[in-house]
Amino acid sequence: MTQLISHVSPQSLTEVLQAAGYRVNQTEQNGIVQLLSASQGIGYAVRFGNPAVVEQGSYVDFTFSCALRVQGELPSGVAEQWNATRRFARLSLQGEFLVMEMDVVVAAGVSSDYLRGNLELWDRLLQEFIVYLRDFTQNAAAQAPKVEQEEVAL
Repeated sequence: MTQLISHVSPQSLTEVLQAAGYRVNQTEQNGIVQLLSASQGIGYAVRFGNPAVVEQGSYVDFTFSCALRVQGELPSGVAEQWNATRRFARLSLQGEFLVMEMDVVVAAGVSSDYLRGNLELWDRLLQEFIVYLRDFTQNAAAQAPKVEQEEVAL
């Protein structure tokens, strides 16, 4: 029978990421531990959520988080369209950062395959995120001249 995982720690999650071939750095800021990694050259963090009562330093959930600094002006609706057309990960504008986040809950007990599957899903969403941003920006730029031409024609 497969042993279920009902909490994770920075060390146990580091091992899961490393087993999948990712490099992981553990950092601590203001007493809060997070893991830093990258996929396809895109850096992301793993932030821990609610503490587990069974073991000190373990958690029942965590969040994958990728923050990209916005240079210039972000086309209107970029986060809203992503959130309306995608599942599992959400986009938000936080100050000068566009942030994609995906929560993973292990509280009820999950298999190691479940953790691996969520990691693979996150990896795929990161790839889609970059393509989405490129396409959204190109489409917004392509539509801008059309609007100007129509205004001139009036």
